[in-house]
Amino acid sequence: MQMQQRLRLLLPSESDPRALISLLVSLSTTRSLSQGEQLHAHLLKSGFIPCSHPSSPYTLLSNHFITFYSRCNLPLLSLRSFLSLPPPPSPSSWSSLLSSLSHHHLSSLTLSYFRSMLLARAPPNHHSIPSVARVVGFLSDPSLARSLHGLSLKTPFATDVFVLTSVLDMYAKCSLLKEAQKVFDEMPERNVVSWSALICGYADAGWHSSVLHLFRSALHDGVEVNDCTFSSVIRVCAETTMLGLGALLHGLAIKFNLDSSPFVGSALVSLYSKCGILDSSYKVFNEMPERNLSAWNSVLIASAQHGNIGTVFNLFDAMQAAGFQPNYVTFLCLLTACSHAGLLDEGKRYFSLMPVYGVEPGPEHYAAMVDLLGRVGRISEALFFIQSMPIEPIESVWGALLTASRIHKDANTAAFAAQKLFEMGSRSPGMHMLLAGTYRAAGRHLEAAQARKAMRDSGLRKDAGLSWLEAGGVIHTFASGDQRHGRSVEIYRVLEEVGKRMEAAGYEPDTSGVHRNVRYHSERLAIGLGLLVVPEGVPIRVMKNIRVCNDCHTAIKYLTKCTGRVVVLRDLNRFQRFENGTCSCGDFW
Repeated sequence: MQMQQRLRLLLPSESDPRALISLLVSLSTTRSLSQGEQLHAHLLKSGFIPCSHPSSPYTLLSNHFITFYSRCNLPLLSLRSFLSLPPPPSPSSWSSLLSSLSHHHLSSLTLSYFRSMLLARAPPNHHSIPSVARVVGFLSDPSLARSLHGLSLKTPFATDVFVLTSVLDMYAKCSLLKEAQKVFDEMPERNVVSWSALICGYADAGWHSSVLHLFRSALHDGVEVNDCTFSSVIRVCAETTMLGLGALLHGLAIKFNLDSSPFVGSALVSLYSKCGILDSSYKVFNEMPERNLSAWNSVLIASAQHGNIGTVFNLFDAMQAAGFQPNYVTFLCLLTACSHAGLLDEGKRYFSLMPVYGVEPGPEHYAAMVDLLGRVGRISEALFFIQSMPIEPIESVWGALLTASRIHKDANTAAFAAQKLFEMGSRSPGMHMLLAGTYRAAGRHLEAAQARKAMRDSGLRKDAGLSWLEAGGVIHTFASGDQRHGRSVEIYRVLEEVGKRMEAAGYEPDTSGVHRNVRYHSERLAIGLGLLVVPEGVPIRVMKNIRVCNDCHTAIKYLTKCTGRVVVLRDLNRFQRFENGTCSCGDFW
């Protein structure tokens, strides 16, 4: 039935507020803005709203208009509808407004009107408290979080599961996990959202063992875990490259009919990508019955990290064709892909497109552009780009310039970038190591020694380089020169044998940027084990927690050429596939 016909049937003398509310709810669900505005105008003209009686059903109808405009992504019209109400607004009107403002992350307005509500002596309820908790969590403000929790304890809703879950989630987002755990432990009853909020909080904080423990406890207690819970646990498996457990969770998701969720699908795309199995990532993505922007961004990130640059651009076009607009993360994926491939013109084009899509470049985008300029040797241009930034550079921006200077042996610019990082109070040992390596590569050994001494004097220690490989359901971890593995003798023997063939093929160790024996760096030991235990025809998948050095990168290319094996290596920056003497990164990493 056309809107005009329905309005004609709802004559002022015969209008039933329940029918009007039903109609407005329908329009909210379909986000029918034009028809909703017609209905609003009709009711205003007829004098049904605003209503001065808080208990009147027409007051409830006014609240539904606040929600309607929020659903149509027009929160300021929600605010206007609220302000048009006769004073004093009812508690439900305050709740509708706060829900609208917080849903759209209008943090300042949410907190301002919450204070106004309290000053008007309107009591907070089980709707307004969670709305404000959402904003406080978004702001990650510990002081506000504790204040809001204290306020909630003075209300009749102090033990309400909905309120307590929102407080728990707020504490988790403020990195107050001790407080979040205490709220969880003291809840008189818990639901799946409570479990998920705590699990997500531990996952975001990187407390991987706590996530797995909580997940097991939830299953043991018979909690019907949801897609949010599953996606958080799968992401932990992705971060720790626990492929076996991740695959088991994939099976459980199918069993619980959660595999169709775009959140679970996105997590699985990330899992298989970070475990070096990109084909499985694509398979999961292609089989997803429903995709959201997060799913598209996940597959874009996976392709960029693995160096499938053409696929990144094709997916970006397909994403837009499917009706999705790129966001902050999307453009970061595109710029990262361009940086990994050294595609300067394309990177500049995507950077210039950001304002066209209403995305304001952030510090990460500027860092990606500096990284791109540096990788193609435009060190001076990168420095000028930083000095022309409309926002203050953060550590990652100067860090990108320092890394580029190290790659291109520009000791002077490296020293300048390092000085900027010193001035910012950076406590990164990697910065000192990069500067020392740059000086050493340039033959400036005294300055290299001074950089290392400065690191020691600051009480900093170099991050231990570790590499690991999963085989037989066990994760085997190695440090440089490690001899603790049960098969160390065999590992060193096979590396020695392969090393002779590599040298015969032309490999010469490059020790200009390192000070340890490069032959037994951690990734080589992990690959050595892979040569022993990974079947022929199956890629050797190795993970490393820091950037692979220049010599190991060259050595692995020779190793694959001499052995016919494929090595997939994930370091701090990206995935690299070594095969038949070449690397997928094109020597940009």
